[in-house]
Amino acid sequence: MVGLAFGLARVSRNRPINEVASFYVEIIRGVPMLVILFYIAFVGAPGLVDLFNWAGNALQGLGLGFVGKPLAEFSIRQLSFTSRAILALVIGYSAFIAEIFRAGIESIEGGQMEAALSLGMSRGQAMRHVILPQAVRRVLPPLGNDFIAMLKDSALVSVLGVQDITQLGRLYATSTFRFFETYNVVAFLYLVMTIGLSLFVRYWETRNPLKEG
Repeated sequence: MVGLAFGLARVSRNRPINEVASFYVEIIRGVPMLVILFYIAFVGAPGLVDLFNWAGNALQGLGLGFVGKPLAEFSIRQLSFTSRAILALVIGYSAFIAEIFRAGIESIEGGQMEAALSLGMSRGQAMRHVILPQAVRRVLPPLGNDFIAMLKDSALVSVLGVQDITQLGRLYATSTFRFFETYNVVAFLYLVMTIGLSLFVRYWETRNPLKEG
């Protein structure tokens, strides 16, 4: 959903929105995923908590203590490393998915938008009912590839101590010294998930074929 939002912003005629989205996409795509994980976990998350605290104190000053107090008392300890890892993956891959949606939207013939506008639709209605349904079907293969890449990159969250499959496998292997069996199982589990996702994308493509013309 974040990628779709930035993809729509990338094709927006509003120049400030377009420029902000383009800046976000270019910056995030240029930073390695591991660096984004560390940055969000140890820089972004504390900054977000500070922002919550500031907003909470401001709301309390306005007499809205019932809303402001929980925000003012929010602690970095309440934001688990699992939550930070999920946020980092969302931010990291939203930039790539935004470009996929942008390409899909721009691949739709301009005449379809003009036809929708001539029927009395607003640009928002035309995008929602005419352009996006076709664009989504066209971008299913690259979108599926990105989901698979994100699934594999989720193994990086083990560097934060998050209890994912890779981390659990590493802990088990170091305690039992059964590295061969353990990492074979870890690789097999990832393989099952990625192949399952690939099959689902192919099935969805056959259920929703793109009809040209």
